[in-house]
Amino acid sequence: MRIRARNITAWAMAGMVMFGAAAAHETSQPAGELDSSASQAAAGATAPGASGIQVETLLKADSSWDGVAYAAYPEGRPELTVVRLTIPPHTTLPWHTHPMPNAAYVVSGQIVVEKQADGQKRTLGAGQVLAEMVDTPHRGTTGDEPVVLMVFYAGAPDMPLSVGH
Repeated sequence: MRIRARNITAWAMAGMVMFGAAAAHETSQPAGELDSSASQAAAGATAPGASGIQVETLLKADSSWDGVAYAAYPEGRPELTVVRLTIPPHTTLPWHTHPMPNAAYVVSGQIVVEKQADGQKRTLGAGQVLAEMVDTPHRGTTGDEPVVLMVFYAGAPDMPLSVGH
């Protein structure tokens, strides 16, 4: 079996999303049916005979939240980056883009993400996950409380996580 770098990146990113979600959101719902890759990932990450492990797929996407399909992972050696981002209340982030696929998990608070081109918006709260846009200007705005995000980037060395616009 030949394993490609992009498969490793995808598996690692999915594992980090599951780990980050479980660590940040202790009141997770019991998992329903697992797909075979999630079952195998959970089995491979545990000691033989371990029991009581629950796996909940929070996000499985081949497109960003606005429906645009991801074209490909960046060329080169994969580099995963996980960022814990705390945004104060009543903050509007500047317009920016991401040059690579990434996903954001909302640990706490509520954020409204907005696409610059058409004003399309999506509101996310604690426990929700968003497949971010690639090379499309967007921003986020917080409400009355701070927002804590865990953002998982699937990039390459020396690649910026975001670019201002």
